[in-house]
Amino acid sequence: MQTVQVVLEPELLREADLAAKKHHINRSALIRDALRDHLKRIRILDLEEEERLAYQRIPASRVEELALVEIASWPGVEAE
Repeated sequence: MQTVQVVLEPELLREADLAAKKHHINRSALIRDALRDHLKRIRILDLEEEERLAYQRIPASRVEELALVEIASWPGVEAE
């Protein structure tokens, strides 16, 4: 591991320390976990954006669209 320096507002640091204490981990572990979670969310958003742009370039046929709606629908609820 490498050591990095991060500047935080006093209130954010206080909240981080309280959360770390509550979950019985140290501040560094809390920040590592938070950064991992944030990077994962960013990757998912990037993939969703790529998929959205792909569908704009090549729109799904009506049959494909209805199939996707059916897959994504709650059981027992019909697509409009």
